[in-house]
Amino acid sequence: MGEKNLEIALIKYNKKTWCKSGLLGVIIGLAIIVPGISGSTVAIIFKLYDQFLYALGNLFKQFKRCFAFLLPIGLGIIVGLIVGFFAVQKLLDLLPFAVVGLFAGLMAGAFPAVKDEIKGAERTKKRVALFIVGLLVPIAVGIFSALFSSSGDTGVNQFDQVAWYHIPASLFIGYLLGITQIAPGLSASAILMAVGWFSSLVDGVSLSYFQENPAILLVYGGLAVGLILSVLTFSKFLTFVFNKARQTAYTLIVGLSLGSIVSMFCNGDIVEVYARWAQSGIVWWDLLLGVGLFAVGVVGSYLLVRYQRKKDLEEGIKTQE
Repeated sequence: MGEKNLEIALIKYNKKTWCKSGLLGVIIGLAIIVPGISGSTVAIIFKLYDQFLYALGNLFKQFKRCFAFLLPIGLGIIVGLIVGFFAVQKLLDLLPFAVVGLFAGLMAGAFPAVKDEIKGAERTKKRVALFIVGLLVPIAVGIFSALFSSSGDTGVNQFDQVAWYHIPASLFIGYLLGITQIAPGLSASAILMAVGWFSSLVDGVSLSYFQENPAILLVYGGLAVGLILSVLTFSKFLTFVFNKARQTAYTLIVGLSLGSIVSMFCNGDIVEVYARWAQSGIVWWDLLLGVGLFAVGVVGSYLLVRYQRKKDLEEGIKTQE
């Protein structure tokens, strides 16, 4: 199969579509901080997922074209990371269940957009098996992170003393984080919690800590290098897979997306909230606000899905005319 068969037209930006891609980047940035969020799921809703994968996988072959497409997404990622570290993380400390409830509602309301990708697909044994695997993977990672969080949180930043093995480990973990940003339904924060790095990395983001322990920058650098290598290589692989067997591959992604919604209520961060409630009593404001924000998130996100469906239908009719 020649390279031409994999050619994908990238969107021509105007002010509206440029802002939409920037918003996608913000959500991808937030996904590293908030357990369970998947920026790739939002890319599917915005009908930018295939283009996103293609641009990442062909960045060096078609640099000018792909860079122009990725620029607003990259800027949005930077904004999302800053907001995530300095705003959302604070909200998670104050009202953790409410924040998780909102983002879980947004993911749940968006789920029909992901499911649309396998509409009309034949239900084969292979596809059912892939769906089940996809469903269980994020739930298993969430449970794993919860077990490690509850048994290994000592309140001490493990990077106070950076060891040599932290560097190669950061490259590997960075590669896994890159996959979470490309494969819908996987959570970067859940992976970090599963390996016991989440709290130490988040707590280490401050100028004073960098000055006291500059070696931690090697860990962040290793994570960044691994993540970049991952998005450049794994995105090309997924583009190839979708070109070969799109609906079969999407059955796995549908499972991952659904499992990630469940894992948002079963991971290291949220289990700590349940433990505090068991010891000191339920914080009813947090609980009720979380339920309300979950409903708001579902409705708001689903309305966006319906709007995109209507827009796609209108564009399809225009194309036929």
